[in-house]
Amino acid sequence: MRGTGKADIFVMLAHPVGHAKSPGIFNEIFEEKGLDSLMVPLSCAPKDFDIFWAGLNAAENIRGVIVSVPFKAAVYEKCTGGHDRAVRVRSANSVRRNPDGSWYADNFDGVGFIDALKAGGHQIAGRKVLQVGAGGAGASLAYCLAEAGASRIRLSDVDVARATTLAGLVSKTFPDCEIEVGTADPTGAELVVNATPMGLKASDPLPLDVAALTPDMTVVDIIMEPAETPLLREAKRIGCRIQPGRPMMDYQVEAMAAFFDIERKDRSHD
Repeated sequence: MRGTGKADIFVMLAHPVGHAKSPGIFNEIFEEKGLDSLMVPLSCAPKDFDIFWAGLNAAENIRGVIVSVPFKAAVYEKCTGGHDRAVRVRSANSVRRNPDGSWYADNFDGVGFIDALKAGGHQIAGRKVLQVGAGGAGASLAYCLAEAGASRIRLSDVDVARATTLAGLVSKTFPDCEIEVGTADPTGAELVVNATPMGLKASDPLPLDVAALTPDMTVVDIIMEPAETPLLREAKRIGCRIQPGRPMMDYQVEAMAAFFDIERKDRSHD
């Protein structure tokens, strides 16, 4: 039986949280494996985050949290340690409670993104990339694209200073990848990536200049819902290869499940 008083509780944190797929995905896994565990979607206004986290931290049976926009950086700052993937971008999309009650961070955004691209038959090594968005997910993606062998990445973000800082950090870690900061113009790019929330709502503007897309480009959107964002719809109309956001999440799930040790195979997490 799931949902007993002894259940392990996991949280999906986002604002808004209604579009989040993780609770449904993980609760199905818990059901299939017969685990007495639940994942619940929670949200709070960003201004109330510190109050919210104090309450979550005090809830002793919460073992892990999946983190989405806009809390990835804020949650990372609440952790006492983390995997290099999280440390280098100072952003967490998953955190687990240590035996002493402190929190440990990891970031699977880039891992899932790269694995999904490879599974979809999309080449990364040697490619010229336009990435729009240099926030929590975008930072992880930029590092992983450079690590996977992209020859050039143009970063575009409404916060130019943030994009510039990220470009410098990625370039320092992966000097063979040429990094520049510029406009959201895909001209000359072979792989075009939307790493912003633009497209979650029907009223959102397009994240980049679709007039410059050409059929030889691959266009990827990390948004999961809607499955076909306005950007992907336009790209498909133009004849581009496209990839939606859901595969990125699918490839993160296995890594997250191991990170949370949902079956408690590693008793040191108890």
